[in-house]
Amino acid sequence: MNIVVSPSTIPSFNLAAEEYLFSQKYDDFVFLYINDSSVIIGSNQAVINEVDLDFCIENQITVIRRLSGGGAVYHDRGNINYSFIQNKTDEPLSAKFLNPIINTLHSLGIPALIGKRKDIWLDGYKISGTASHISRGRELHHGTLLYDTDLNVLQRVLSSKQKNTVKKATASVPSPVINIKTHLLKSNGNAPDVKSFYEIVKERLMSFFNINELNNLQIEEIEKIEEIRKNKYIQRDWNYKM
Repeated sequence: MNIVVSPSTIPSFNLAAEEYLFSQKYDDFVFLYINDSSVIIGSNQAVINEVDLDFCIENQITVIRRLSGGGAVYHDRGNINYSFIQNKTDEPLSAKFLNPIINTLHSLGIPALIGKRKDIWLDGYKISGTASHISRGRELHHGTLLYDTDLNVLQRVLSSKQKNTVKKATASVPSPVINIKTHLLKSNGNAPDVKSFYEIVKERLMSFFNINELNNLQIEEIEKIEEIRKNKYIQRDWNYKM
């Protein structure tokens, strides 16, 4: 297993990096990143059904379509994103890819549980939604960790005024959410900032996989990722195709 940490907070770059590691590499990866404010929608969703576009435009919140299915999610600098990318196995698809994340949270005294939809719950609230994509012998499983996200903005951007306009599109399944930081403050009276928590997650994942050092994206790899980004993830034809 290789752990790669993105050098960027640009959403289109990080989605392109996921696709690069998924489609142009053949090793197993954990890819970690934080995005600037953005709404990431599933591959079979319609933006108009899921997103308050007026609010996004007014607040410069990017809307981008990802490779995988599932529902729409909001990202900002208080949200940590993880991806598990590997060669496909013969085992049926399950939530086992979440074990390293659950192990990391439990090691911090956070009693998180895996839910029925391959998501992660804490105190009756969802803290991580996930989605998967399988193609050409490769698997991609990725998700979010709500640590200190602006939940007011999250609720606003994911409240479309035109729900069900496109009938054939996949609809998101809304769930109550909470920040991990809120739980830590209630339980311990203190909590690390996002940057410190991100470093802890990286360290615990490295320990879980018995890895001594992180892998950095090389210049030539970043150039290939930029090509994917420019040709796909900043294109309106891709992001608003429904």
